[in-house]
Amino acid sequence: MKKYKTISVADSEQLIKESKPMILDCRDMKDYKAGHLEDALHVHEGLKDSLVKRGDKQRSLLIYCYYGHASEHLAEFFSDFGFKDVYSLEGGYSVWKEKHQPA
Repeated sequence: MKKYKTISVADSEQLIKESKPMILDCRDMKDYKAGHLEDALHVHEGLKDSLVKRGDKQRSLLIYCYYGHASEHLAEFFSDFGFKDVYSLEGGYSVWKEKHQPA
């Protein structure tokens, strides 16, 4: 049984409003710089290590990638290290961006 939850863009917007999760972007730096969710941190090995060692395991984590696959692996990684509320954004940044395009 997986220890993290996969959530939709709508549910993640609710989560961001209510829980102020730490938002982690696990795409490459070029794409992160081109655009990312507000307050998202770019995930690199150093950040992963420091979160595992010193991170607040009670704080929610919202993780996303391009299409929702890599973020599931990272969500599982953090769950295995004792983070309680870990979420992977279903469809990733591509779906988020699609829903947040100016009409």
